[in-house]
Amino acid sequence: MTRRHYRIGVMFSTTGSYSVVARSILNGALLAFQEVNAGNSGIELEPVVVNPSGDLARYRSLSLELLGCGIRHVVGCYTSSSRKEVIPCFEKFDGLLWYPSHYEGFESSDNVIYTGAAPNQHVLPLVDYLASRVGSRAFCIGSNYIWAWENNRIFREALIARGGSVLAERYLSVGDTEVDQVIAAIIDQRPDFVFNNLIGTSAYAFFRAFRAACRARGIDQAAEIPVASCTLSEPELPEIGPDAVDGHLSSSVYFSSLNSPENADFIGAYTRSFPDGPVSSADAEASYIAVKLLAAALSRAGTDDARTVRAAVADQRLRAPQGEVRIDRETFHAWLTPRIGRSAANGQFEVLLESREPIAPDPYLVQSSPRFASAMRSPLLKVVQS
Repeated sequence: MTRRHYRIGVMFSTTGSYSVVARSILNGALLAFQEVNAGNSGIELEPVVVNPSGDLARYRSLSLELLGCGIRHVVGCYTSSSRKEVIPCFEKFDGLLWYPSHYEGFESSDNVIYTGAAPNQHVLPLVDYLASRVGSRAFCIGSNYIWAWENNRIFREALIARGGSVLAERYLSVGDTEVDQVIAAIIDQRPDFVFNNLIGTSAYAFFRAFRAACRARGIDQAAEIPVASCTLSEPELPEIGPDAVDGHLSSSVYFSSLNSPENADFIGAYTRSFPDGPVSSADAEASYIAVKLLAAALSRAGTDDARTVRAAVADQRLRAPQGEVRIDRETFHAWLTPRIGRSAANGQFEVLLESREPIAPDPYLVQSSPRFASAMRSPLLKVVQS
C-alpha cells in the first residue's frame, strides 16, 4: 500500500541559552517521527529541522521559509516570546503550529494546537501545594519576557486568594547570570519560598549561587527557602551541578521517573535513540505527544490541510507516557495530569503529589468563580510521598 508522505517542520533553538531543554524537545519529536514511520498508519512523515538559535527574528524568517515551501504543520517553539513571534505567520498562511511547552495561558489561536500544560495544570496546583504545605510568603523571580511576567501575575493573584503575599518580584534578561544582587535581596527578605521563572543558563546560575550563598550563612536552603518552578526538568539538573541539584520543587505533568508501562517504553526508546542525551523532560514528552497526535489527525483527515487536520485532532486520545492525553475541542489545548515533584541527587524527581485523572485545560482560567477559586482547593491531587 502506498503511504501518504508529508513534510513537517520542526523548529527548536538547539543552540543558545536554553539549548539543553530545546535539544530534549527535539529528541522527543524525532522519536515520535521514528515510531510513526515504523508503524502502519498509512502515512510517512519527513521532519524538516531548523534551528533559530534563540533569535526571535530568526523564528519568524524560518517560519515563513517553512510555510513558503508548502509545509503546513510545524512542531516548534519553547519560549512564549518565540511563539508570539511566529503566530501571525501561521495565521497569515493558514498553517498549524503544534506548540509543545507549558505556558502562561490567556491565548487562543485557530492556528495553534497546544500540547503543553496550561496555567490551571501547572501554576495553580503549585500554588495549592506551597500555600498548604510550605508557607504563604513568596519571592518571585523570572526571565524578563512574557512567560515570567504572566506566570508571576497568575501566581501572585492565586496566592493572594489563598491569603498569601508576594514580597517582591525581580527579573533578569534571558541568559543573564549575574544573580548575586537578587540573591542578597531574597536572603534579606527571608520568604517561605522562591517562585522561579528563570530559564536556561540564568536558572542554572541562580540555583548554584543561591545554594552556595545560603550555605555560607548557615541556611539549609532546600528546607528553609525552597525554590519552586514550573519549568525545571531532568535535562537541566546536571547543568545545575551536584552541589545544588537536590530539593527543588517542580510542578509538571510529566516526570521521567513515572512508573507505568507506557513511560518505561518511552524512556527505553528515547535512551536507545539518543544515548548521548540530553535526557527526557516534560517538554520532550509534549513534543512526542504533538507528533503522535498530528500523525493520527493526518491519517484521519487524509490531507494535511490545516483546517481539516485541526478538526480531525479534536477529541483525539493517546496513551502517553504521563497517562491518557486528549485534545479539548473547545480550546485545542490538551487534557493533562498535574504532578508536583522534588529533585533528588540522582538527577530524577520524586513525585510528591499527582492528580487522580487528567485535568481539562483552562487557558483563560474561566472555569471557576471567582477567577482563582480553583487555587483555593486541591485539584484532585493525591499524596504519593511526603
